[in-house]
Amino acid sequence: MNKENEIILYSTLICPYCNAAKQLLKSKNLNYNEIRIDQNPTERQSMIERSGRTSVPQIFINGHHVGGFDDLNAASRSGELDQLLL
Repeated sequence: MNKENEIILYSTLICPYCNAAKQLLKSKNLNYNEIRIDQNPTERQSMIERSGRTSVPQIFINGHHVGGFDDLNAASRSGELDQLLL
């Protein structure tokens, strides 16, 4: 897991699940690119088109749509997250 993974996290400033997702990623020493959809409506539309969802966070790892925080947490617990990482 030393290679650089592309992790994209769509979020808003006041979202507690976004903060939880960021903490989980940080706890695994994973870097991520945060896209704040509350600051950029174009990115919000892009997130909806990519994920089919309107809620945040929406997390993508190496092009794979993981889902929201609950999905990320479940993937972390099951070992699926490790499989998604390079």
